[in-house]
Amino acid sequence: MRVTALSPPRGRVAALARAATLAALVAGLSTGCATGRAKDGAARPIELLVPTDAETLDPRHATDAVALRTTRLLHAGLVRLDPSTLEPAPYLARSWRWVDDRTLAVELRDDVRFHSGASFGARDVAATIRALQSPEVGSRHARVVDAIGDVRADADDRVTITLSRPHATLLTDLELPILRADEAASKPRPDGSLDGLGPFVIASREPGAIELAPAKGGALPPPAHAVTIRTVHDENARALRMHAGRADLVVNGFSPTLLPALARAPGLSVATRPGANLTYMLARSDRGRLADVRVRKALAIALDRARVARTLLADRATAASTLLPPSHWAHTDAAPFAHDPSAARRSLEEAGALPLRLTLLTSTDRLRGTIARQIAQDLAAVGVELEVVPLELGTMLARLGAGDFELATLQMPEVTEPNVLRVFLHSSSVPPAGANRGRVRDADVDRLLDAGASERAPAARRAIYASLEQVVRERALLIPLWHEDQVAVASARAAAFRPSAEGRWLDLAAIP
Repeated sequence: MRVTALSPPRGRVAALARAATLAALVAGLSTGCATGRAKDGAARPIELLVPTDAETLDPRHATDAVALRTTRLLHAGLVRLDPSTLEPAPYLARSWRWVDDRTLAVELRDDVRFHSGASFGARDVAATIRALQSPEVGSRHARVVDAIGDVRADADDRVTITLSRPHATLLTDLELPILRADEAASKPRPDGSLDGLGPFVIASREPGAIELAPAKGGALPPPAHAVTIRTVHDENARALRMHAGRADLVVNGFSPTLLPALARAPGLSVATRPGANLTYMLARSDRGRLADVRVRKALAIALDRARVARTLLADRATAASTLLPPSHWAHTDAAPFAHDPSAARRSLEEAGALPLRLTLLTSTDRLRGTIARQIAQDLAAVGVELEVVPLELGTMLARLGAGDFELATLQMPEVTEPNVLRVFLHSSSVPPAGANRGRVRDADVDRLLDAGASERAPAARRAIYASLEQVVRERALLIPLWHEDQVAVASARAAAFRPSAEGRWLDLAAIP
Protein backbone atom coordinates (compact mmCIF):
# COMPACT_ATOMS: atom_id res chain seq x y z
CA MET A 1 0.00 0.00 0.00
CA ARG A 2 1.15 3.55 -0.62
CA VAL A 3 0.97 5.69 2.48
CA THR A 4 0.47 9.41 2.40
CA ALA A 5 1.85 11.57 5.18
CA LEU A 6 0.03 11.20 8.49
CA SER A 7 0.01 14.33 10.61
CA PRO A 8 1.33 13.83 14.13
CA PRO A 9 -1.74 15.35 15.76
CA ARG A 10 -4.13 12.98 13.98
CA GLY A 11 -1.98 9.94 14.79
CA ARG A 12 -1.63 11.04 18.40
CA VAL A 13 -5.34 11.76 18.73
CA ALA A 14 -6.23 8.36 17.28
CA ALA A 15 -3.95 6.61 19.76
CA LEU A 16 -5.31 8.58 22.69
CA ALA A 17 -8.87 7.94 21.56
CA ARG A 18 -8.19 4.22 21.51
CA ALA A 19 -6.72 4.41 25.01
CA ALA A 20 -9.73 6.39 26.23
CA THR A 21 -12.12 3.86 24.71
CA LEU A 22 -10.33 1.03 26.47
CA ALA A 23 -10.37 2.92 29.76
CA ALA A 24 -14.12 3.40 29.40
CA LEU A 25 -14.62 -0.30 28.67
CA VAL A 26 -12.80 -1.38 31.80
CA ALA A 27 -14.03 1.33 34.13
CA GLY A 28 -16.91 -0.78 35.36
CA LEU A 29 -15.01 -4.03 35.75
CA SER A 30 -14.65 -5.41 39.23
CA THR A 31 -11.18 -6.10 40.59
CA GLY A 32 -12.59 -8.23 43.35
CA CYS A 33 -11.15 -11.44 41.93
CA ALA A 34 -7.58 -10.14 42.28
CA THR A 35 -7.24 -11.71 45.72
CA GLY A 36 -4.59 -14.23 44.74
CA ARG A 37 -6.91 -17.13 45.61
CA ALA A 38 -8.61 -19.60 43.31
CA LYS A 39 -12.25 -20.60 43.91
CA ASP A 40 -11.12 -23.54 46.04
CA GLY A 41 -9.10 -21.23 48.29
CA ALA A 42 -5.70 -22.36 47.00
CA ALA A 43 -3.10 -19.76 46.10
CA ARG A 44 -3.51 -18.75 42.45
CA PRO A 45 -0.36 -18.78 40.30
CA ILE A 46 1.11 -15.49 39.16
CA GLU A 47 -0.29 -15.13 35.63
CA LEU A 48 2.01 -13.62 33.01
CA LEU A 49 0.40 -12.65 29.70
CA VAL A 50 2.39 -12.90 26.45
CA PRO A 51 1.32 -12.01 22.89
CA THR A 52 2.59 -15.17 21.15
CA ASP A 53 3.22 -18.83 21.93
CA ALA A 54 6.74 -20.11 22.48
CA GLU A 55 7.92 -21.96 19.38
CA THR A 56 9.76 -24.54 21.52
CA LEU A 57 10.76 -25.01 25.16
CA ASP A 58 13.99 -26.78 24.26
CA PRO A 59 16.76 -24.27 25.13
CA ARG A 60 19.04 -25.67 22.43
CA HIS A 61 16.62 -24.53 19.75
CA ALA A 62 14.70 -21.61 21.30
CA THR A 63 15.18 -18.29 19.48
CA ASP A 64 11.91 -16.33 19.70
CA ALA A 65 11.53 -13.95 22.66
CA VAL A 66 8.86 -15.92 24.54
CA ALA A 67 10.75 -19.19 24.15
CA LEU A 68 14.08 -17.68 25.20
CA ARG A 69 12.62 -16.02 28.27
CA THR A 70 10.63 -19.08 29.32
CA THR A 71 13.58 -21.45 28.97
CA ARG A 72 15.70 -19.16 31.17
CA LEU A 73 13.16 -19.76 33.94
CA LEU A 74 13.57 -23.53 33.53
CA HIS A 75 17.32 -23.67 32.99
CA ALA A 76 20.46 -21.93 34.23
CA GLY A 77 23.88 -21.16 32.80
CA LEU A 78 27.29 -20.84 34.37
CA VAL A 79 26.74 -17.08 34.38
CA ARG A 80 23.80 -14.75 34.30
CA LEU A 81 23.72 -11.13 33.21
CA ASP A 82 23.43 -8.20 35.59
CA PRO A 83 19.88 -6.85 35.11
CA SER A 84 21.17 -3.29 34.65
CA THR A 85 24.67 -3.32 33.14
CA LEU A 86 24.47 -6.79 31.50
CA GLU A 87 27.93 -7.71 32.77
CA PRO A 88 28.34 -11.45 33.47
CA ALA A 89 27.89 -12.54 37.09
CA PRO A 90 28.26 -16.02 38.69
CA TYR A 91 25.23 -18.30 38.53
CA LEU A 92 26.05 -22.02 38.37
CA ALA A 93 29.70 -21.03 38.48
CA ARG A 94 31.04 -20.13 41.92
CA SER A 95 34.02 -18.30 40.41
CA TRP A 96 36.39 -18.26 37.45
CA ARG A 97 39.89 -17.14 36.52
CA TRP A 98 41.74 -16.72 33.26
CA VAL A 99 44.79 -18.99 33.21
CA ASP A 100 45.95 -17.31 30.00
CA ASP A 101 44.35 -15.51 27.06
CA ARG A 102 42.66 -18.69 25.83
CA THR A 103 42.11 -20.75 28.98
CA LEU A 104 39.33 -20.23 31.55
CA ALA A 105 39.23 -22.24 34.77
CA VAL A 106 35.74 -22.40 36.31
CA GLU A 107 34.84 -23.53 39.82
CA LEU A 108 31.27 -24.81 40.07
CA ARG A 109 28.75 -24.54 42.85
CA ASP A 110 28.21 -27.70 44.89
CA ASP A 111 24.81 -26.70 46.31
CA VAL A 112 22.58 -27.16 43.24
CA ARG A 113 20.81 -30.17 41.78
CA PHE A 114 18.70 -30.77 38.70
CA HIS A 115 14.91 -30.77 39.01
CA SER A 116 14.98 -34.58 38.94
CA GLY A 117 17.31 -34.63 41.94
CA ALA A 118 20.34 -35.60 39.84
CA SER A 119 23.59 -34.02 40.92
CA PHE A 120 25.17 -31.20 38.90
CA GLY A 121 28.85 -31.16 38.00
CA ALA A 122 31.62 -30.55 35.51
CA ARG A 123 30.58 -33.53 33.40
CA ASP A 124 27.26 -31.81 32.63
CA VAL A 125 29.03 -28.60 31.58
CA ALA A 126 31.38 -30.43 29.23
CA ALA A 127 28.59 -32.53 27.69
CA THR A 128 26.37 -29.48 27.13
CA ILE A 129 29.04 -27.45 25.34
CA ARG A 130 29.97 -30.40 23.13
CA ALA A 131 26.31 -31.02 22.31
CA LEU A 132 25.74 -27.39 21.36
CA GLN A 133 28.71 -27.66 18.99
CA SER A 134 27.52 -30.92 17.43
CA PRO A 135 26.00 -30.80 13.92
CA GLU A 136 23.89 -33.82 14.88
CA VAL A 137 22.17 -31.84 17.64
CA GLY A 138 21.66 -28.90 15.28
CA SER A 139 21.42 -26.26 18.01
CA ARG A 140 20.51 -22.79 16.80
CA HIS A 141 23.10 -21.51 19.27
CA ALA A 142 26.06 -23.42 17.84
CA ARG A 143 27.76 -20.19 16.76
CA VAL A 144 27.90 -19.02 20.37
CA VAL A 145 30.27 -21.86 21.32
CA ASP A 146 32.17 -22.32 18.06
CA ALA A 147 35.28 -20.58 19.48
CA ILE A 148 35.62 -23.22 22.21
CA GLY A 149 38.29 -25.71 21.21
CA ASP A 150 38.20 -27.97 24.25
CA VAL A 151 36.30 -28.37 27.50
CA ARG A 152 37.68 -30.62 30.21
CA ALA A 153 36.12 -31.80 33.47
CA ASP A 154 39.03 -31.64 35.94
CA ALA A 155 36.95 -32.67 38.96
CA ASP A 156 33.28 -32.77 39.90
CA ASP A 157 33.38 -29.05 40.69
CA ARG A 158 36.03 -27.79 38.26
CA VAL A 159 36.06 -27.41 34.51
CA THR A 160 38.62 -25.92 32.13
CA ILE A 161 37.49 -24.27 28.89
CA THR A 162 40.08 -23.66 26.18
CA LEU A 163 39.45 -21.39 23.21
CA SER A 164 40.59 -22.27 19.70
CA ARG A 165 41.10 -18.57 18.96
CA PRO A 166 41.00 -15.30 20.89
CA HIS A 167 37.38 -14.69 21.84
CA ALA A 168 36.42 -11.87 24.20
CA THR A 169 32.78 -12.82 24.76
CA LEU A 170 33.27 -16.24 26.36
CA LEU A 171 31.90 -15.25 29.77
CA THR A 172 28.74 -13.77 28.30
CA ASP A 173 28.40 -16.82 26.03
CA LEU A 174 28.38 -19.07 29.11
CA GLU A 175 24.94 -17.72 29.91
CA LEU A 176 23.65 -20.62 27.78
CA PRO A 177 21.71 -23.21 29.83
CA ILE A 178 23.53 -26.28 31.16
CA LEU A 179 21.77 -29.61 30.59
CA ARG A 180 22.17 -33.01 32.23
CA ALA A 181 25.03 -34.88 30.57
CA ASP A 182 22.91 -37.83 29.44
CA GLU A 183 20.30 -35.49 27.88
CA ALA A 184 22.53 -32.81 26.34
CA ALA A 185 22.75 -34.47 22.91
CA SER A 186 19.23 -35.94 22.89
CA LYS A 187 16.64 -35.38 20.19
CA PRO A 188 14.66 -32.11 20.37
CA ARG A 189 12.30 -31.82 23.35
CA PRO A 190 9.92 -28.98 22.42
CA ASP A 191 7.66 -29.87 25.38
CA GLY A 192 10.24 -28.57 27.85
CA SER A 193 10.89 -31.94 29.47
CA LEU A 194 14.69 -31.59 29.57
CA ASP A 195 15.97 -31.66 33.15
CA GLY A 196 16.80 -28.16 34.32
CA LEU A 197 18.57 -26.13 37.00
CA GLY A 198 16.41 -23.00 36.89
CA PRO A 199 13.97 -21.74 39.54
CA PHE A 200 10.90 -23.30 37.86
CA VAL A 201 9.88 -26.63 36.40
CA ILE A 202 7.03 -27.28 33.94
CA ALA A 203 3.96 -28.61 35.72
CA SER A 204 1.77 -28.79 32.59
CA ARG A 205 1.48 -27.39 29.10
CA GLU A 206 -1.46 -26.94 26.79
CA PRO A 207 -2.09 -24.68 23.78
CA GLY A 208 -1.91 -21.11 25.03
CA ALA A 209 -0.81 -21.86 28.60
CA ILE A 210 2.35 -23.09 30.34
CA GLU A 211 2.14 -23.90 34.05
CA LEU A 212 5.39 -23.52 35.99
CA ALA A 213 5.93 -24.85 39.51
CA PRO A 214 8.65 -23.69 41.93
CA ALA A 215 11.71 -25.93 41.77
CA LYS A 216 13.81 -26.99 44.74
CA GLY A 217 17.57 -27.31 44.68
CA GLY A 218 18.13 -25.18 41.59
CA ALA A 219 20.35 -22.16 41.00
CA LEU A 220 17.99 -19.87 42.95
CA PRO A 221 15.95 -20.39 46.14
CA PRO A 222 12.50 -21.89 45.45
CA PRO A 223 10.12 -19.13 44.28
CA ALA A 224 7.16 -18.22 46.48
CA HIS A 225 4.62 -18.62 43.66
CA ALA A 226 3.79 -20.88 40.78
CA VAL A 227 3.51 -19.10 37.41
CA THR A 228 1.14 -19.41 34.46
CA ILE A 229 2.40 -18.08 31.13
CA ARG A 230 -0.76 -17.44 29.13
CA THR A 231 -0.91 -16.42 25.48
CA VAL A 232 -3.36 -13.60 24.74
CA HIS A 233 -2.80 -12.29 21.23
CA ASP A 234 -4.94 -9.16 21.37
CA GLU A 235 -3.67 -6.12 23.27
CA ASN A 236 -7.14 -4.99 24.37
CA ALA A 237 -7.89 -8.48 25.66
CA ARG A 238 -4.69 -8.39 27.71
CA ALA A 239 -5.67 -5.02 29.18
CA LEU A 240 -9.17 -6.20 30.05
CA ARG A 241 -7.80 -9.32 31.71
CA MET A 242 -5.43 -7.22 33.82
CA HIS A 243 -8.18 -4.77 34.80
CA ALA A 244 -10.49 -7.62 35.79
CA GLY A 245 -7.86 -9.07 38.13
CA ARG A 246 -7.58 -12.29 36.12
CA ALA A 247 -3.89 -11.77 35.33
CA ASP A 248 -0.91 -10.32 37.19
CA LEU A 249 1.83 -9.27 34.81
CA VAL A 250 2.49 -8.07 31.26
CA VAL A 251 6.04 -7.19 30.18
CA ASN A 252 6.34 -5.03 27.05
CA GLY A 253 2.88 -6.06 25.96
CA PHE A 254 1.08 -2.71 25.73
CA SER A 255 1.29 0.29 23.44
CA PRO A 256 2.74 3.29 25.32
CA THR A 257 -0.47 5.27 24.87
CA LEU A 258 -2.36 2.69 26.98
CA LEU A 259 0.02 2.86 29.91
CA PRO A 260 -1.38 6.01 31.61
CA ALA A 261 -4.84 4.43 31.83
CA LEU A 262 -3.35 1.20 33.18
CA ALA A 263 -1.25 3.07 35.74
CA ARG A 264 -4.39 4.82 37.06
CA ALA A 265 -6.38 1.60 37.36
CA PRO A 266 -7.05 0.33 40.91
CA GLY A 267 -4.68 -2.47 41.85
CA LEU A 268 -2.32 -2.00 38.90
CA SER A 269 1.13 -0.39 38.71
CA VAL A 270 3.62 0.32 35.94
CA ALA A 271 7.39 -0.19 36.40
CA THR A 272 9.96 0.81 33.79
CA ARG A 273 13.69 0.72 33.25
CA PRO A 274 15.87 1.70 30.28
CA GLY A 275 16.02 -1.13 27.78
CA ALA A 276 19.07 -2.86 26.31
CA ASN A 277 17.61 -2.87 22.81
CA LEU A 278 17.82 -0.90 19.60
CA THR A 279 15.15 0.00 17.08
CA TYR A 280 16.84 0.94 13.82
CA MET A 281 16.33 1.58 10.14
CA LEU A 282 18.09 -0.79 7.77
CA ALA A 283 19.03 0.20 4.23
CA ARG A 284 20.06 -2.11 1.40
CA SER A 285 23.37 -0.28 1.14
CA ASP A 286 24.99 -2.11 -1.76
CA ARG A 287 22.78 -1.08 -4.66
CA GLY A 288 20.64 1.66 -6.12
CA ARG A 289 20.36 5.13 -4.64
CA LEU A 290 20.95 3.79 -1.14
CA ALA A 291 24.49 2.78 -2.07
CA ASP A 292 25.31 6.51 -1.89
CA VAL A 293 26.31 7.42 1.67
CA ARG A 294 24.94 10.94 1.13
CA VAL A 295 21.47 9.49 0.62
CA ARG A 296 21.65 7.31 3.71
CA LYS A 297 22.95 10.18 5.86
CA ALA A 298 20.15 12.39 4.55
CA LEU A 299 17.59 9.83 5.71
CA ALA A 300 19.27 9.70 9.12
CA ILE A 301 18.92 13.45 9.75
CA ALA A 302 15.46 13.72 8.18
CA LEU A 303 13.93 11.63 10.98
CA ASP A 304 12.62 13.31 14.14
CA ARG A 305 13.51 10.61 16.66
CA ALA A 306 12.81 12.73 19.71
CA ARG A 307 9.23 13.49 18.60
CA VAL A 308 8.44 9.82 18.04
CA ALA A 309 9.92 8.91 21.45
CA ARG A 310 7.95 11.72 23.11
CA THR A 311 4.59 11.18 21.38
CA LEU A 312 4.00 7.81 19.76
CA LEU A 313 6.17 6.06 22.35
CA ALA A 314 4.80 8.26 25.17
CA ASP A 315 8.23 9.08 26.65
CA ARG A 316 8.90 5.36 27.12
CA ALA A 317 11.94 5.46 24.82
CA THR A 318 15.18 7.37 24.38
CA ALA A 319 16.20 8.76 20.99
CA ALA A 320 19.26 6.77 19.92
CA SER A 321 22.57 8.40 19.07
CA THR A 322 24.50 5.11 19.12
CA LEU A 323 23.87 1.41 18.54
CA LEU A 324 24.65 0.39 22.13
CA PRO A 325 22.12 1.63 24.72
CA PRO A 326 23.19 4.19 27.37
CA SER A 327 22.99 1.66 30.25
CA HIS A 328 25.33 -0.81 28.52
CA TRP A 329 28.84 -1.19 29.96
CA ALA A 330 30.40 -0.64 26.50
CA HIS A 331 28.34 2.46 25.64
CA THR A 332 30.19 5.64 24.68
CA ASP A 333 28.30 8.93 24.47
CA ALA A 334 27.81 10.57 21.09
CA ALA A 335 26.09 13.76 20.01
CA PRO A 336 22.38 13.29 19.24
CA PHE A 337 21.44 13.02 15.59
CA ALA A 338 20.37 16.41 14.30
CA HIS A 339 16.85 16.65 12.93
CA ASP A 340 17.65 18.87 9.97
CA PRO A 341 15.22 18.56 7.02
CA SER A 342 16.91 21.41 5.11
CA ALA A 343 20.33 19.77 5.29
CA ALA A 344 18.77 16.42 4.36
CA ARG A 345 17.17 17.86 1.23
CA ARG A 346 20.42 19.58 0.24
CA SER A 347 22.31 16.32 0.61
CA LEU A 348 19.77 14.51 -1.58
CA GLU A 349 19.98 17.24 -4.19
CA GLU A 350 23.80 17.09 -4.21
CA ALA A 351 23.58 13.33 -4.70
CA GLY A 352 21.20 13.82 -7.63
CA ALA A 353 18.74 11.56 -5.84
CA LEU A 354 15.55 13.62 -6.15
CA PRO A 355 12.87 12.71 -6.91
CA LEU A 356 13.32 9.61 -4.73
CA ARG A 357 10.81 6.80 -4.20
CA LEU A 358 11.54 4.06 -1.69
CA THR A 359 9.72 1.21 0.06
CA LEU A 360 9.88 0.58 3.82
CA LEU A 361 9.12 -2.86 5.26
CA THR A 362 7.61 -2.92 8.74
CA SER A 363 5.60 -5.30 10.90
CA THR A 364 1.81 -5.58 11.02
CA ASP A 365 1.77 -4.40 14.65
CA ARG A 366 -0.51 -1.36 14.99
CA LEU A 367 2.04 0.80 16.79
CA ARG A 368 4.82 -0.09 14.36
CA GLY A 369 2.57 0.84 11.48
CA THR A 370 1.80 4.20 13.03
CA ILE A 371 5.51 4.86 13.54
CA ALA A 372 6.23 3.88 9.94
CA ARG A 373 3.65 6.39 8.73
CA GLN A 374 5.32 9.08 10.84
CA ILE A 375 8.64 8.17 9.21
CA ALA A 376 6.91 8.52 5.85
CA GLN A 377 5.84 12.04 6.78
CA ASP A 378 9.36 13.02 7.92
CA LEU A 379 10.82 11.78 4.64
CA ALA A 380 8.09 13.43 2.58
CA ALA A 381 9.25 16.76 4.02
CA VAL A 382 12.64 16.28 2.31
CA GLY A 383 11.26 15.07 -1.01
CA VAL A 384 11.21 11.30 -0.47
CA GLU A 385 8.04 9.39 -1.34
CA LEU A 386 7.88 6.35 0.93
CA GLU A 387 5.70 3.32 0.41
CA VAL A 388 5.08 1.50 3.71
CA VAL A 389 4.69 -2.27 3.35
CA PRO A 390 3.44 -4.04 6.53
CA LEU A 391 4.35 -7.73 6.64
CA GLU A 392 4.06 -10.67 9.02
CA LEU A 393 7.40 -11.30 10.70
CA GLY A 394 8.22 -14.51 8.83
CA THR A 395 7.48 -12.97 5.45
CA MET A 396 9.44 -9.85 6.34
CA LEU A 397 12.52 -11.79 7.45
CA ALA A 398 12.38 -13.91 4.29
CA ARG A 399 12.41 -10.81 2.12
CA LEU A 400 15.22 -9.25 4.12
CA GLY A 401 17.26 -12.42 3.90
CA ALA A 402 16.75 -12.56 0.15
CA GLY A 403 17.70 -8.89 -0.21
CA ASP A 404 14.24 -8.03 -1.56
CA PHE A 405 13.90 -4.62 0.11
CA GLU A 406 15.14 -1.05 0.18
CA LEU A 407 14.42 0.10 3.75
CA ALA A 408 13.10 -1.69 6.84
CA THR A 409 12.52 -0.89 10.50
CA LEU A 410 13.70 -3.61 12.88
CA GLN A 411 14.66 -4.13 16.49
CA MET A 412 17.57 -5.85 18.23
CA PRO A 413 15.59 -6.89 21.33
CA GLU A 414 18.55 -7.98 23.50
CA VAL A 415 21.78 -6.04 23.02
CA THR A 416 23.51 -7.95 25.81
CA GLU A 417 27.02 -8.17 24.33
CA PRO A 418 28.52 -5.67 21.85
CA ASN A 419 29.82 -8.56 19.75
CA VAL A 420 26.19 -9.09 18.67
CA LEU A 421 26.84 -6.27 16.20
CA ARG A 422 29.05 -8.70 14.29
CA VAL A 423 25.96 -10.65 13.25
CA PHE A 424 24.42 -7.50 11.76
CA LEU A 425 27.46 -5.77 10.24
CA HIS A 426 30.35 -8.14 9.48
CA SER A 427 30.86 -9.13 5.85
CA SER A 428 31.01 -12.79 6.91
CA SER A 429 27.43 -12.48 8.22
CA VAL A 430 25.69 -11.64 4.93
CA PRO A 431 22.65 -13.98 4.64
CA PRO A 432 22.36 -16.90 4.83
CA ALA A 433 25.44 -16.90 7.12
CA GLY A 434 24.04 -14.23 9.45
CA ALA A 435 21.81 -11.17 9.76
CA ASN A 436 23.87 -8.62 7.81
CA ARG A 437 20.79 -8.01 5.68
CA GLY A 438 21.98 -4.59 4.53
CA ARG A 439 24.88 -6.36 2.75
CA VAL A 440 27.47 -4.22 4.52
CA ARG A 441 30.96 -5.03 3.22
CA ASP A 442 33.29 -2.56 4.87
CA ALA A 443 36.93 -3.39 5.67
CA ASP A 444 37.07 -0.93 8.59
CA VAL A 445 33.92 -2.39 10.14
CA ASP A 446 35.25 -5.95 9.77
CA ARG A 447 38.59 -4.97 11.32
CA LEU A 448 36.97 -3.33 14.35
CA LEU A 449 34.50 -6.15 14.87
CA ASP A 450 37.32 -8.69 14.73
CA ALA A 451 39.32 -6.64 17.23
CA GLY A 452 36.38 -6.34 19.60
CA ALA A 453 35.81 -10.09 19.47
CA SER A 454 39.40 -10.89 20.43
CA GLU A 455 40.23 -8.18 23.02
CA ARG A 456 39.31 -9.12 26.60
CA ALA A 457 40.16 -5.91 28.51
CA PRO A 458 36.89 -3.98 29.06
CA ALA A 459 38.43 -0.52 28.62
CA ALA A 460 40.13 -1.52 25.37
CA ARG A 461 36.95 -3.16 24.10
CA ARG A 462 34.95 -0.03 24.91
CA ALA A 463 37.39 2.04 22.85
CA ILE A 464 37.15 -0.39 19.93
CA TYR A 465 33.35 -0.26 19.89
CA ALA A 466 33.41 3.53 20.19
CA SER A 467 35.47 3.58 16.97
CA LEU A 468 33.03 1.15 15.37
CA GLU A 469 30.10 3.37 16.34
CA GLN A 470 31.82 6.35 14.71
CA VAL A 471 32.41 4.48 11.43
CA VAL A 472 28.84 3.15 11.31
CA ARG A 473 27.46 6.61 12.02
CA GLU A 474 29.66 8.42 9.46
CA ARG A 475 28.75 5.91 6.76
CA ALA A 476 25.12 5.41 7.88
CA LEU A 477 25.48 1.63 7.65
CA LEU A 478 22.71 1.23 10.25
CA ILE A 479 20.49 4.15 11.24
CA PRO A 480 19.73 4.01 15.00
CA LEU A 481 16.29 5.31 15.96
CA TRP A 482 15.60 4.77 19.66
CA HIS A 483 16.05 2.51 22.70
CA GLU A 484 12.67 1.51 24.11
CA ASP A 485 12.10 1.12 27.85
CA GLN A 486 11.31 -2.23 29.41
CA VAL A 487 7.82 -1.80 30.87
CA ALA A 488 6.02 -4.10 33.30
CA VAL A 489 2.34 -3.68 34.15
CA ALA A 490 1.64 -5.59 37.36
CA SER A 491 -1.14 -6.41 39.78
CA ALA A 492 -0.69 -5.81 43.49
CA ARG A 493 0.45 -9.43 43.88
CA ALA A 494 3.24 -8.96 41.32
CA ALA A 495 4.11 -5.34 42.13
CA ALA A 496 7.61 -6.31 43.29
CA PHE A 497 8.55 -7.52 39.79
CA ARG A 498 11.15 -5.42 38.00
CA PRO A 499 12.04 -5.96 34.34
CA SER A 500 15.69 -6.47 33.48
CA ALA A 501 17.47 -4.36 30.88
CA GLU A 502 17.14 -7.08 28.25
CA GLY A 503 13.48 -7.76 29.12
CA ARG A 504 13.79 -11.21 30.67
CA TRP A 505 11.59 -12.54 33.45
CA LEU A 506 13.93 -14.02 36.06
CA ASP A 507 12.58 -11.59 38.66
CA LEU A 508 9.44 -13.77 38.75
CA ALA A 509 11.44 -16.02 41.07
CA ALA A 510 11.92 -13.15 43.53
CA ILE A 511 8.27 -12.06 43.96
CA PRO A 512 7.47 -12.45 47.68
